[in-house]
Amino acid sequence: MVYTLVNSEKTQTNPESETADAGNGPAGRCMSPRRRMSVSERERHIVEGAITFFSENGLAAQMRDLARAIGVTHTLVYHYFPTKQALVDRVYLEVFAGRWKAEWETLLDRRGLSVEDKLVQFYEDYARTVLTREFVRILVFSGLTDQSITDRFFKLLTARLFPRLIRETRRYRGSTSRAKPTAREHELLMGLHGGVFYGGMRWYIYGQALHAAQPPLDDRLSMTDRVRGYLSASMHLDPHPASS
Repeated sequence: MVYTLVNSEKTQTNPESETADAGNGPAGRCMSPRRRMSVSERERHIVEGAITFFSENGLAAQMRDLARAIGVTHTLVYHYFPTKQALVDRVYLEVFAGRWKAEWETLLDRRGLSVEDKLVQFYEDYARTVLTREFVRILVFSGLTDQSITDRFFKLLTARLFPRLIRETRRYRGSTSRAKPTAREHELLMGLHGGVFYGGMRWYIYGQALHAAQPPLDDRLSMTDRVRGYLSASMHLDPHPASS
C-alpha cells in the first residue's frame, strides 16, 4: 500500500510581537516588521504547533517546552487553552474527529454495490485521509500515556464504523443477523482494520519503506488483496450468529 507522505515541519514565528527586536538578525541587521496576528491566527498557530510538537514528543511533554518550540510564551498558550487537556482535546478534534467523513458511512450503506467494492473503496480513502505522520504518532503516543485520544477515537469507530463493517461482512456470508458481533467476528475485523493502520506504523514509527518491490504495489491492488483475504477468512465463521 502506498501512502502519501505528509511533511509536518512548519516554520514557526512569534505571534506575540509585531516586529522582531533590532540587532537580533544576521550581522546585527534589523529584522523586517511582522504583521500582528489576529486572535484566530494566534490560536491556529498554537494548535498547529501543538499538533507537530505532540507528534514528535508525545502527549506527556511539558506545556512550557511546547511554548518554547512554537515560539510563544507559556502564558500565551494558557490564555488560549486554560489547561493542557483543553489543548489535547482541540488536537483530537483537528487530527481525528475533524478528518472523519460522513461519505464513508454513506458508501458502506449504499445498496447495489458489492461488499468487496465497498470495503476496498472505503479503506483506500480512509488510509489516504488518516494515515498522516501526526495521526499515527499522536495515536500511538496517546496509547502509551493516558489513552484519552485513543479511547475517544475507538469510541467513534465503534459507534459509526465497525457495526457497518460487521453488517457488510455478514451480508457477504449470506447472513442477515443483527446480533452483537461474536468474538471471532470482532477479532477478524480488528485484523483487517489494524493491518491498514500498520501501514502507517511501518513508515511513521519504524521508519521502514512500505514496499521493497519495484515498481511499488498500487493502492487499489494492495487493498484489494487485504480485503479479499479478510472476506475469504470470514466464510469460516458461523454463517448465522445467534441473536442477542
